[in-house]
Amino acid sequence: MKYFLKKWIGAPLAIIVFSLTVQAQGGWISLFDGKSLNGWKVGDNASTFSVDSGMIKVNGNTAHLFYEGPVKDHNFKNFEFKADVMTKPHSNSGIYFHTQFQQGGWPAKGYEVQVNNSHTDWRRTGSLYAIQDVKEVYVPDDVWFTEYIKVQGKRIIIKINDKTVVDYTEPDHVERPDDMKERIISSGSFALQGHDPGSTVYFKNIMVKPLAD
Repeated sequence: MKYFLKKWIGAPLAIIVFSLTVQAQGGWISLFDGKSLNGWKVGDNASTFSVDSGMIKVNGNTAHLFYEGPVKDHNFKNFEFKADVMTKPHSNSGIYFHTQFQQGGWPAKGYEVQVNNSHTDWRRTGSLYAIQDVKEVYVPDDVWFTEYIKVQGKRIIIKINDKTVVDYTEPDHVERPDDMKERIISSGSFALQGHDPGSTVYFKNIMVKPLAD
């Protein structure tokens, strides 16, 4: 009986503490605990992702790390997302949204927001990849910056350190080429990209603020 009461009292208390934490952060919820990859899932080449000093380190063969945790049952439609990112020279990565777990290959579902300040790919950090691309370099390698994504309805806003670099509204009944047919507004999770063994990128303070659907 004592065990039951302890559980019964503890559950609402945990909910209250969680609610206050979210409220204190202005509605932002952390997706990464800074210690482990709990709540995240990777298929092929899992060693590409590791946790190093409170950061997710990305280096290795092509792989993608998908958020599979409990927040919104890892299914987001309208949201604000932000992460602190640092690239090493000649590195390439990306942040996918409205995607879903895939064992290998490049994610078919969702959009990619580019992370690339000096890689040979000309699409630079902040690009809505192959949809509305950014050619300018807004941040250097070896420096932390914040990459921000907002999706509200059909509108996608991408910011680098509070500077808007993409403001895109998906047309109604948009048609994509066959190899991009699922690159459309829908709903889904987030994923971080490991591009190639020559790329080293770090992520921390990975946060989401769900918005009303």
